[in-house]
Formats: sequence, structure tokens, C-alpha cells
Amino acid sequence: MQDAIQRVLDGNCIVYPTTTQPALGCIPTPEGLDKLYAMKERDRSMPVSIGVANLEQAEDLVEVPELVRVLLDDFPRGSLTVLLKAHETLDSRLGGDRVAIRVVAHPEAISLLSTVGPLTATSANHSGVAPVDDCEEAARSLSSSGEEIAFVEGVCPGGSPSTLIAWYSVCGSTQLSDTEVLREGVVPSEEVRLWLRRQI
Repeated sequence: MQDAIQRVLDGNCIVYPTTTQPALGCIPTPEGLDKLYAMKERDRSMPVSIGVANLEQAEDLVEVPELVRVLLDDFPRGSLTVLLKAHETLDSRLGGDRVAIRVVAHPEAISLLSTVGPLTATSANHSGVAPVDDCEEAARSLSSSGEEIAFVEGVCPGGSPSTLIAWYSVCGSTQLSDTEVLREGVVPSEEVRLWLRRQI
């Protein structure tokens, strides 16, 4: 863990475990994002999410409505990623005014992010290539030009990613019912819709 912490604080990318798939993390600076996008061979028009240890970390970046706290408490930790309004416009690769936040659940990820702060939480694989479950293997597959990527040890459960939700405030609406499920993952879309209907 200590090597990964030092590497990410030095501005490098690392691989760390989550409750779904290994994540590729960097401190969300322009320089860190440059490295991440080159490593993943990812289109710059496709934003990445940010992992946080808790909502207090998220509050430094985005508006966190009280009902979002209730939502995240009502579903398994780490199973949802929520698109929220940024306090100020961020790098377009983070979504600009709309930033996807995921409160991590894996113990090693919580420990890591509690120490270094928010990190990107995109899957640790080349774009278009299926992710692997083992963090060491994921780091090795992304290493190129002889540069080894540090990793936090762990084997992830795999399977579906977190379910991605766009909170109604980022959809140009004042109605909770306009909250959208952008990507179905470990939480079925219908469960999210049922939850929303119960709040109205």
C-alpha cells in the first residue's frame, strides 16, 4: 500500500481494488488525467468518475443534496455512482459541471482514499478491452514502455459495474422524478426507479 500511496502522491496512476472491478486511480489534476487517458487509450470526450472515501470528501468537489445521502444509505455502499453538480467547472475529462461520484466500499480503497484524497475510479483496462479481476494483473496489462504501475493488492468480485445515476439537478430539472439511470449495473434500474417513486 505504501508504495502505491507514494506513487499516486507523486502524480502517477495506480490500480486499486473496489467491490466490483479494479480501478485506475490518479489525483484528478490535468497532468494526472493526461497520464490516465494515455494509459487507457481512452477518448478524451468520455469523462471518468471520482472515487471518495466518504461524502465529506465529495463535498469539496460537488453539491451533495440531503436526499443523495439517503439514496446512498439505502443501497449497498459502492453500488451506485451519482452524477452531481460541481461547485465550479472542472476539467472536461471529469465531466466539467457534472461530476460522477462513487463512495468506495472496499476496505483497501477506503484506507487509500482516506490517506490520499479523491482519486479517479475508472476501470483499470484499455478502452474496449474486458477488465480483469486481479489488481496486479490489471496493473501489468496497463504497463507500457517499461514503466511499472503500482497497485494495491486485491482480487475484485468482478461482474457488473456500479449503477450510474444522473441526479435531477444535473438534468436541468427541479423534479426528483427526472433523475435518470444512465448505466444499469449491480443495482437494477427498476430498483432505483422504485426508490425514487417512494420519495415523491
